[in-house]
Amino acid sequence: MGIEQTIHTTSVFETEKCGAELARKMLSDLSLPLFVALFGDLGVGKTAFVRGFASVVSPASIVRSPTFALVREYPAKPRSVFHFDMYRITDEDELISIGFYDYLNRDGICLVEWSENILEFLPSEHLRVTIEKDDPSNPDSRRITVTQEGGNL
Repeated sequence: MGIEQTIHTTSVFETEKCGAELARKMLSDLSLPLFVALFGDLGVGKTAFVRGFASVVSPASIVRSPTFALVREYPAKPRSVFHFDMYRITDEDELISIGFYDYLNRDGICLVEWSENILEFLPSEHLRVTIEKDDPSNPDSRRITVTQEGGNL
């Protein structure tokens, strides 16, 4: 059974809550892919979403944007969280140099910001999370769409 849902949020807290809900769903449904591809413009709340996700999987972790580190690891049981930022990644050689494929082979959950920059390198089975601003009168209003890509839907 795949995932396909759209959620409307009106605050950073609600965006974090949406990330937490996805984490709970992934921990309870072992058939879901362990790769979450995040899409959205600068400042839409991708890191807030990851912060909510990590609050469930790795509650002791302090989530920061991995913009300059490129990847941050949040240790947890049963699975750690690997949080990537692909904003500055331009080719497969750079993915190799940050150990991207090594992380995919570990027993963890990958959350990847700026997945639009590595479309051709995304695993065929993944969850796609698109975050968009949807109300010019409320700067914190978002539409978050979660879909499952590939596999047996």
